[in-house]
Amino acid sequence: MGVNLRDIVPKAIIKLEDLSGKSIAIDAYNALYQFLAIIRQPDGTPLMDSRGRVTSHLSGLLYRTCNLVELGIKPIYVFDGVPPALKEAEIKRRMKAKEEALLRYEQAVKEGRIEEARMYAQATSTLKDYMAEDSKRLLSLLGVPWVQAPSEGEAQAAHIVKSGNADYCASQDYDSLLFGAPRLVRNVTISGRRKLPGKNVYVEIEPETIELENVLKELGVTHQQLIDIGILVGTDYNPNGVKGLGPKTALKLIKEYGGLEKVLPHLKDAEFPVDPLKIRELFTNPRVTDDYKIEWCEPDIEGVVDFICGEHDFSEDRVRKAIERMHRGITKFKGKTTLERWFG
Repeated sequence: MGVNLRDIVPKAIIKLEDLSGKSIAIDAYNALYQFLAIIRQPDGTPLMDSRGRVTSHLSGLLYRTCNLVELGIKPIYVFDGVPPALKEAEIKRRMKAKEEALLRYEQAVKEGRIEEARMYAQATSTLKDYMAEDSKRLLSLLGVPWVQAPSEGEAQAAHIVKSGNADYCASQDYDSLLFGAPRLVRNVTISGRRKLPGKNVYVEIEPETIELENVLKELGVTHQQLIDIGILVGTDYNPNGVKGLGPKTALKLIKEYGGLEKVLPHLKDAEFPVDPLKIRELFTNPRVTDDYKIEWCEPDIEGVVDFICGEHDFSEDRVRKAIERMHRGITKFKGKTTLERWFG
């Protein structure tokens, strides 16, 4: 779900090409869920190999990563670890929502409502353990680094950027800002022409960058106050937020009273599944690690082909062409660097 700060956060629309030369710590689970939701057959069925194993995530990961590297962008994928105990309620809510979506999907298929079936199918996406492991294996074969977070992937990605080991975080959610990411880029893994759910309308989704320093300056708040705004609106740890309270009103209240402690007495109907101050602590002091190594390597072309073509029935011709484009991006890098600097 993530925190919804869209209406108050200043952003700049860019092109993917503008990120050439930049390293980006990507929230891996966020990206994989997008691939699982979007890359499907017309009736909503995910891509599968001949043994019935879902491959939508591998397809999205391969071709999107190759596209990014072709543009001179250096991706780093950050995988979730053990979620905080405070997230248990949200995890259960998501599981229930997926179960309900699955029932609606099956009914829509049965009644021949294909467009609705696809919409419901997108909401049933579940990331299995083997999918994460297959994704890590593919990235290693591609020579693209990945980092295992001890807990939240977004928190670890923000830490990597704060530590100077990447230029941007990439996620669809705004939680990265609450975790202190200096720079966030959205729509990296799904930019392009997309169909709106349930409508015969297509929109152009463009990447956008958000700088934390600029957000705080324009809103006139501190980072802790931004976290408090997020808690009032709703986070993964209190998904419902305060009933009827949007980001603009939350911003007004925090600026008027200074912080959660002084706002909450004025919100008599506010209910939280856990202590909101403990939620704040999760954002200000998340579990992260410095035990990681970021290193880009030459792609193992034959290894990639053996894995996703030999084991998962991908088109060898398409896969080889994608990796060739990726390799051209590494060697060319728009004339701005050398192979030594790319791999260094």
